[in-house]
Amino acid sequence: MKKDTVSIPLVSIVENSVPDPRIKIANFAPNPKSRLDSMEEKWKPIYDSSIPYRDLTNLATKKESYTKLIDKLDVENSIRYQRTIEDTYCNVYTFDYCYFSNVYVPTIWWTQEALQKIVDGEDLEVIYGETVDHIYSSAIHDWFLQWGASFGWKRMFSVDEMQSQVNTNGGIGIICAKRRERGLSGHIVPVVPETDLHQAYRENGVVLYPLQSQAGKINYNYFSEVRKDWWNDELYSSFVFYYHD
Repeated sequence: MKKDTVSIPLVSIVENSVPDPRIKIANFAPNPKSRLDSMEEKWKPIYDSSIPYRDLTNLATKKESYTKLIDKLDVENSIRYQRTIEDTYCNVYTFDYCYFSNVYVPTIWWTQEALQKIVDGEDLEVIYGETVDHIYSSAIHDWFLQWGASFGWKRMFSVDEMQSQVNTNGGIGIICAKRRERGLSGHIVPVVPETDLHQAYRENGVVLYPLQSQAGKINYNYFSEVRKDWWNDELYSSFVFYYHD
């Protein structure tokens, strides 16, 4: 399990719901080495014209896009997302799912020094190991609280509410949990629209376990009840729910 190499800088971690226009996406261009059948260049967007982007025309096209995207990324079988002895790749899969949905979640993020320069008015280039470094799920938990609003993310406080928003508006839900042991990676999972074949788990009409798609110790194209409320596991010190249209 990787250790987070980027700490969330500048202020203590409290939720900031006010977007900061000074902060821009830290990302590379799609790279031909970043492929579903390869373990290389995982922190860069996939260069593959056959992967469908989200069609924003209407709710039906959005949902159809997600189904096609999950089928194409095929997290259960694609080499890019398979666990190794050292690592799992929940953040990479979530990044890809969001990238092709035209929504931003980082796999690299500005270093503390770079962010300070940006806040001071400098315009920096994305240079790996100099202005940006890897960010993993425990730090992404803090990133959502600090910077999520700057990229259109809205905090939710129940999985029932989040699943409803995903189903009725065709957006993206995220569950992100921070590891209790400092420095270790937590877990991050997209919440996806329900289909005729795949459903969230409800009791008395209320979603207890939303429909999710993940890379991790076990990869699932779709799951809900099989992992129950994993974010409440004692491994994690905190979790957040976020939604993006």
